[in-house]
Amino acid sequence: MTKEYLSRSVEETREYARQFAVGLQPGDVVSLSGNLGAGKTEFMRGIAQVFSCDDQLTSPSFSIFNIYNGRLRDLPVKLQHFDLYRIESPLELEGLGFGEYIAGDAISVVEWGEKFFDELPDNAKKVFIEAVGESERRIVIREP
Repeated sequence: MTKEYLSRSVEETREYARQFAVGLQPGDVVSLSGNLGAGKTEFMRGIAQVFSCDDQLTSPSFSIFNIYNGRLRDLPVKLQHFDLYRIESPLELEGLGFGEYIAGDAISVVEWGEKFFDELPDNAKKVFIEAVGESERRIVIREP
């Protein structure tokens, strides 16, 4: 199933992310793809808001990934946020234990996931974001 949206602001991007996130379950993997500055981190902020962990959110660009503790329907949820921008090879990704992390029961969101589609599970949800104007973003969500 594919859905497409046109966001005209950062807040709209976050709102589309919140709408998407309400359907996420423990164990889900989400790939966020798009050019630098397209809005991947803003989309992630919207997801984090749904799980009440947006106050913890920082970009993992330098740490590669962050783990946030949130809640879903009053149950604890772990949200893993990966940024693969600086990762160069599947071997490097393996060295980080990426496969073990995303195989767990946390919700995993992977920025720059398109670099390693083969390392993602077949049932990963894919979100593509592209700038189509100064503040407009085209958001395409593909769910298996």
